[in-house]
Amino acid sequence: MKNELNTDPSPYLQQHKDNPVHWKTWSPKSLSLAKKEKKPIILSVGYSSCHWCHVMAHESFEDTDTAKYMNENFVNIKVDREERPDLDFLFQSSFQLFNQSGGGWPLTMFLDENAVPFMGGTYFPNTSKHNIPSFKVVMKQIIDVYKNQRERIIDQSNLIKKSLEPRKSAVINQDYVSIIDQILPKLDPINGGFKGAPKFPTFYIFDVLIYFFNKKKNKKYYEPVNLLLNKICSQGIYDHVEGGICRYTVDEKWLIPHFEKMLYDNLQFISLISKILRIKKDDYFLKKLKQTINFLEREFVDKETGLLGSAYDADSDGEEGKYYIYSYNELKNIKDIEDYFEINPNGNWEGKTILKELKQPNNEILNALIKIRKKRKKPFFDNKTQMDLNSLWISVLIQAHKVTPKENYIKKAEIHYKNLEKKYVGKKFYHSYSEEHVFLEDYAFLIQALIDLGENTLILDYRNKAKELCDEAIKNFYCPKRQIFQKNCIKKNGLFFEPIDIGDHTVPNGNSVMLKNFARLKYFCSESNGLAKSIEGYLNVYKNYMLSSVKSLDFYNNAKLNINCNEEGCDIN
Repeated sequence: MKNELNTDPSPYLQQHKDNPVHWKTWSPKSLSLAKKEKKPIILSVGYSSCHWCHVMAHESFEDTDTAKYMNENFVNIKVDREERPDLDFLFQSSFQLFNQSGGGWPLTMFLDENAVPFMGGTYFPNTSKHNIPSFKVVMKQIIDVYKNQRERIIDQSNLIKKSLEPRKSAVINQDYVSIIDQILPKLDPINGGFKGAPKFPTFYIFDVLIYFFNKKKNKKYYEPVNLLLNKICSQGIYDHVEGGICRYTVDEKWLIPHFEKMLYDNLQFISLISKILRIKKDDYFLKKLKQTINFLEREFVDKETGLLGSAYDADSDGEEGKYYIYSYNELKNIKDIEDYFEINPNGNWEGKTILKELKQPNNEILNALIKIRKKRKKPFFDNKTQMDLNSLWISVLIQAHKVTPKENYIKKAEIHYKNLEKKYVGKKFYHSYSEEHVFLEDYAFLIQALIDLGENTLILDYRNKAKELCDEAIKNFYCPKRQIFQKNCIKKNGLFFEPIDIGDHTVPNGNSVMLKNFARLKYFCSESNGLAKSIEGYLNVYKNYMLSSVKSLDFYNNAKLNINCNEEGCDIN
């Protein structure tokens, strides 16, 4: 046996092709091997820009002794979470079931020989510390348990399946405004976003607040969005030099980021700014919007396809944030820089400076800062293109066009759709690298993009294509028994459990987006009505994880009543 990742196109899996671990991809062949040899499986899920994935790889997967133990006792499978979001969702859900806490990456799951999980964690260090056992200790414990209780572990699979099944309530006609109002006390009135640290932007939640502000005209929904964007645009989470935001910050003031830049965050950042600019003009927000769009067009485009890649790593030369931070010696000779950024000799992070904006810098300042960066090695770029996020980019460009039509972003949206169509929407409809996999979100966000194109170009073909894809989505993903869309194709599942995903994650949930798509197309059918009823049933149990669905349900119900609704809200007068 050997490491089999060298032929997989995923940039993340390519990072592990030279590990001494005999990694395999998730495939029928790999799963059959576990059954044949009656071995448990180590499933390691991550992505190319994940800092702690790199740390665990360096500590454990590049270590020959650790690899030897893994190879002798397990079938080892490595998964790119962006390439297989169905696997990531299913095993993150399993982790949460076992640990009663949120998951994360790297996700390290232990599966029985039938690929059913029975234990899991995230990052394990190479030596035990901070009350976390070492990876070697955990593996040895797993093997002891599996040898002694193998049949019992295998027999518990039905219980695990039952526990993973999302529950519904019979409650209908819920008060959506009261659900949204329950969010407000959890928000940070000083720094914006949610209280505490680490701080994630969770833009889709603030998108829901904007929707209800447009509907109710109550400033309690507008002010948290305005505060969030002001803080993010001025603090260290935003790259003031080149544009774009990082994934999250470790502190509550948005100053110290985890420096990876994800496409999905930047798309939703532009979208939210566009929507708040439609309510009130703001030159500061507009400049950040344009700078971030320029950043994505300059730094995220895959040259071969013209589509956007996925992420930039946090590290370069083995150091987190090295590309982005500055020493005092680098900054002190830039004329008047202290007028624009908070500068002091001791820095604000590990003796270096993360730029915090006091006022918008002029081009002379920015050029000086860029000149310093050009001498450095850029972080690794994962150029993996994904259909769902590239579809979302089309919608985002159209939203931006509405607030700054001089930039003609709508033309760019049309060109991007042609590039997307060329790669993903021809004879074969697929998510990323493998033509064998397509997911609900790919359909949901593409249908949304087509509706946006149709409404804003008045070209009927876009709308017709959107409706055609709704029918395809129903055929491939809709589960009549549960009246909900499954995350992967029903006929090609191949997993121990049907992945029914109802919660929001890094982007709004696929079922939520599909419900809004049906409403915008005025496509009211038994499946769309069943979906609305089903989401309503789940919402009463899981409302804290389904906030985009609150907006979609309100939108759908109003559209059915012929109340004029659009992305900005519903005309209730």
